[in-house]
Amino acid sequence: MSRSLKITILGCGDSAGVPRIGGDWGNCDPATPKNRRTRPSIMVQSDTTTIVVDTGPDFGLQLTRENIKTVDAILYTHDHSDHVAGIDDLRIIQGRINKKVPIYLDKKTHQSLKTRYGYIFEQTSTFYPAVVDVHLFAKESMRQKHQIGDIEFIPFEQDHGQGNISLGFRFGDFGYSTDMRNLDDKAVSILKGVKTWVADCADFAHGHGTLHADLPTVERLNAEIGAEKVYLTHLKMFYDYNKMAAALPKGFEPAYDGLIINAQILQL
Repeated sequence: MSRSLKITILGCGDSAGVPRIGGDWGNCDPATPKNRRTRPSIMVQSDTTTIVVDTGPDFGLQLTRENIKTVDAILYTHDHSDHVAGIDDLRIIQGRINKKVPIYLDKKTHQSLKTRYGYIFEQTSTFYPAVVDVHLFAKESMRQKHQIGDIEFIPFEQDHGQGNISLGFRFGDFGYSTDMRNLDDKAVSILKGVKTWVADCADFAHGHGTLHADLPTVERLNAEIGAEKVYLTHLKMFYDYNKMAAALPKGFEPAYDGLIINAQILQL
């Protein structure tokens, strides 16, 4: 008997969110709730395990919105601020569970976060204990199976442009690829067979950018991956939800904050 996963899109906006500071909605209709976008993150849940991917600036608000009080682990895609700047809120979770919060990340992201948020990694006083328990993804562990609780997943490297590398993740028949410009054959091979793929499309209609994918790139990649449903994420204020939805090909939809996706736990 297959077991289910619940995927929640915590945030699907770009690095500035929608609206931007001062109420700038760009081309997005403020009357459409699905245009309100916080910074990119997802939550993956089984009956017994909760995993969050990335702790952006809106992390605390996202968990509060979804009525989530604790998590079992955090996975990090990379060290850009829109994916990590809410890490301080892990102090609340650490105090609530009375132990360090497991985080999983690659060496470069670990080094960057230790430099920027040293107090999260090392105890600075009797009042401020270390907050996180670090699990490093070694180079050789990429594209290999990992497990947290009863959730198996596979991390893989993605081209984030200009020499940047981010991590994507496969959970059962669900794939997550935020902050990618392109995927190589190794990454595509990991994603082949997923039923649902959430993919970066920050440069939706602006041509293939330097850090993010555009729609033709996502379509080309999915022709190999074969996902039945593709949700576009990392969306800028230039793209109104309803106008995007009307223009997308069959099987493609914009993501939105709070979107719930049902997936299946598979033996990966």
